[in-house]
Amino acid sequence: MRRDVFQAIADPTRREIINLLANKRMHLNAIADKFTISRPAISKHIKILTECGLVQIKIEGREHYCEAKLKKLKQVSDWSARFKDFWENKLDALENHLLNNK
Repeated sequence: MRRDVFQAIADPTRREIINLLANKRMHLNAIADKFTISRPAISKHIKILTECGLVQIKIEGREHYCEAKLKKLKQVSDWSARFKDFWENKLDALENHLLNNK
């Protein structure tokens, strides 16, 4: 199954994993310790993030370290930017409506 960045960020657990890894790399056990779900569930989330290119795993001895590859999130930014003008226009129209109908 081909996975993409949008699928990765659709899940709140995966978004939280990305947040954890945004500033520092962590080993799998340290990531799992931050959650109340099972370690196999965390491994499954990490696998999806890896398949999407948002996380890279590096093996050092017996430890598996994960680090975020945040450049892939640019796809989300680029996609959502297309709707920025639309929403700004809608909010401006709402503001004008509210100001003119006081």
